[in-house]
Amino acid sequence: MKTYRLQDIRNVALIGHGASGKTSLAEAILFNAGVSDRLGKVGDASSVMDYNPDEIKHGHSSNASLAFYEWDSKKINLLDSPGNDNFIADTPACIRVVDSAVIVISADDGIQYFTEKTWEWVVDRKIPGMIFINKIDHERLDLPSLLQNIKMKFGVSPALLFAPVFSKDGLVGIADIMGRKLYTYKTGSGKGSVEDWPGEMKDELETYRAELIESVAETDDDLLENYFETGELEETEFVKGLANGIKSGSLIPVICGSATLNIGVDHLMTAMGDYLPSPLEVPPAIGKDLKGSAEVTRASDPSEPLSALVFKTVADPYAGKLTLFRVFSGSIKADSAIFNATQDSSERVGQLYAMQGKKQVAVSEISAGDLGAVAKLKVTTTGDTLSDANEPIIFDAIKFPPPIYSRAVIPKTRADEEKISSALKRLSEEDPTLRVERNAQTHELLISGMGQVHLEVLLEKMNQRFGVDVDVQSPKIPYQETIRGTTKVQGKYKKQTGGRGQFGDTWIEISPLPKGKGFEFENNIVGGAIPKQYIPAVEKGIQEAMAEGVLAHYTMVDVKISLYDGSFHNVDSSEMAFKIAGSLGFKKGVMECHPILLEPIMMMEIIVPVDHVGDVMGDLNSKRGKILGIEAKGENQTIKVHVPMAEVQNYAADLRSMTSGRGVFTVEFDYYDDVPEHLMQKIVDEARARYEKEHG
Repeated sequence: MKTYRLQDIRNVALIGHGASGKTSLAEAILFNAGVSDRLGKVGDASSVMDYNPDEIKHGHSSNASLAFYEWDSKKINLLDSPGNDNFIADTPACIRVVDSAVIVISADDGIQYFTEKTWEWVVDRKIPGMIFINKIDHERLDLPSLLQNIKMKFGVSPALLFAPVFSKDGLVGIADIMGRKLYTYKTGSGKGSVEDWPGEMKDELETYRAELIESVAETDDDLLENYFETGELEETEFVKGLANGIKSGSLIPVICGSATLNIGVDHLMTAMGDYLPSPLEVPPAIGKDLKGSAEVTRASDPSEPLSALVFKTVADPYAGKLTLFRVFSGSIKADSAIFNATQDSSERVGQLYAMQGKKQVAVSEISAGDLGAVAKLKVTTTGDTLSDANEPIIFDAIKFPPPIYSRAVIPKTRADEEKISSALKRLSEEDPTLRVERNAQTHELLISGMGQVHLEVLLEKMNQRFGVDVDVQSPKIPYQETIRGTTKVQGKYKKQTGGRGQFGDTWIEISPLPKGKGFEFENNIVGGAIPKQYIPAVEKGIQEAMAEGVLAHYTMVDVKISLYDGSFHNVDSSEMAFKIAGSLGFKKGVMECHPILLEPIMMMEIIVPVDHVGDVMGDLNSKRGKILGIEAKGENQTIKVHVPMAEVQNYAADLRSMTSGRGVFTVEFDYYDDVPEHLMQKIVDEARARYEKEHG
C-alpha cells in the first residue's frame, strides 16, 4: 500500500441526522474514488459501508464504518457515523478521532435535532466542518432560508461554494459560485460537464457570489481592506481567506448536491482535500501520565513515542475482536508488542489493516495521523489508550450518552442461559451504550440502551452471531419497604418434637431511621436474658426478613432494631431457634409500625422545541412529575423534572410520539420517595399475587 505524507492525510467524519443521506454520500465518494465499481445502496448488499446484516435488514446505519480512499494524491480516512438516536454511541467516538467533519443536511428536512447535537460535539472538539446539502433534486429546498438557519443555529457564517440550478423541468446542475461555472451531470457518472452560468439565474447567483466574497474577506483585515478598494478578491486571496476561515471556525463552506444522483460529490471531495486540515495542522494530542496528575502532549509525528486511541470495537464470533484506532503519534507495526496504558497491560499485535468498509487491507504499519485496525487484542476495549510502555500516556475517556431504555432479559432455554453472559459481554465491548447488570433487589438481568430499536437490533445480533435466544419484558420496579411508626413486640419460637426441642424468645423495639440510613441493630440485653452467642442469630433472622420484605416482599430499609429482653432454655435453645424468633417478632411488629412502600424517583432532563413544551409538561404532570425548572437552549427548552420510575419506563416512545422525534432526554436514578397512599394498596396486592404465583 502507498505511503502518504502527513500533510496529505485527512481524517473526516460524516455526521448528521438519520436519513440525511450520509451513507449514500459515502458510497458516492468511494465510487468516484474508484474504491467500488458501482454506487452502493443503503440496505443493499452492494453497500461498502452498511454491510452488517442488521443494517441491510433495517435500511439504515447502526454502526460507524471506516473507509480510506485517494483523491488528488491525498489519502482521506472517511468515518460514516450513525444519525439515529438509537445508535448514537459511535458518533461521539468518531468525532473524537477525526480532524474535521462534513455535516450532511437533507434539503427536504433542513436542520434537525440530531444535526444540532452533533454540531455541538464538533464545536466542543474545536474541529472545523463543511456542510453538504443533500437531496437538492427534491422540490422543497428553500436555499436562502436554509443558509439563514445554518447561520442562526450553528453560529457560523455559511460560505456557499456550489448552489443548485433549476429550470421549469427540474434540476439542471450545480453552479460554482466563485468560478461562475455551471456543472451538469449524466446520471450516476459523478463527473460534471462545464458550462457558463445560465442567464436566467445570473442575478441570483451574482448575489450569492458577492455574499461569499464578503464573508471570506471578513476573515482577515488585509483581505477586507482590499475587498473594499476593489470589490473583488484574487483567487489566491480567496483560497487563503476561505481556508483560514474554515480552520478558525468563523466560516463553514456549503456545497449542494445529491448523493444518490452523484451530483456535486466530486466538488465536495476536492474541497475536503483543499480546505480541511491535515494531522500536521491540528494541535498536539493531550493526555495524562499513568497517575493522572501530569499533563502529557504528543505531536503528530512518527518519531514521537506511540500514542493511539481505540474508538471502536467490532465483535465477531468467527474472526474475533477487531479494534479500530487513531494513531496520534509514533507508529504501530505488525507483529509487535504495544502497551495498553488504560488497562496497564501489554498486548501482542498481529496483522494490521487499513479499512475500506467491509474490506480489510493488510498493511505493515499504521503511523501518526492515520487510522487503522488490528484483530484479536485480548484486553483492549473502546476508549483505551495504546502507548509506548516507557513513555506512557492516557487520553481522556470518550464520553458516551447514558442509556435511557431498559428491559429484563429471560433466556428461552438452559443453553441460552449458559451462553448469554458471554454474548452480552462481547456486544457491550462493541457498543459502549449497552449496559448490562443484575438488579440486586429484583434479581432480574437487565439490559439498557438508547431506545427500543437499539435493544431490538442488539438482541437480533445476539441471536445471529452467538445463537442466543431470549424474551424481554418491562423490568420490575425495585420498590422498597420502610416504616413510619414504632412498636415493641415479642418474637417467640417453641417447638417440641419428642427429643430435643427448639426454644427462642425475644423482645425487640422496632423504630424508623432517617432516609438512607439502612439498618441498625442494638443489643440492649442485660443480666444474661439471652446468652451472647445467640444475639448474632437474632440479628441475622431480622436481616433475612428485611431482605424478603413484609408488606409486599420488597426489601425493607431504614429500620432500627433494639433487642432489649427475652428468655432461653438451657437444653432447647439454639442459634436457629433465636434466628427464627427474631424473624417472627420482626414480621409481626412491622405490621404495627405503619409500613409503607418507597418508589425510585428518576432525575430527567428533557430537551424539546419550544412549540412542544406545553404537551410535554402536561404529560409529565400526568405522570406525577415534579418540575424543577425550565431553561432556554437556543430554539429548544430544557425541562428538569423528578418522575417516578414506574411512570417513565417507556418514555422514549412517549416523547417521540409527542414531539415527532424532535425531543431527547436523559434519565438517571436520584432517590426514593413514599408511594402515594391511593396507589400503594394496588401495588401491594399485585406484588403479593405475583409472589404467590412464583413461590406457590
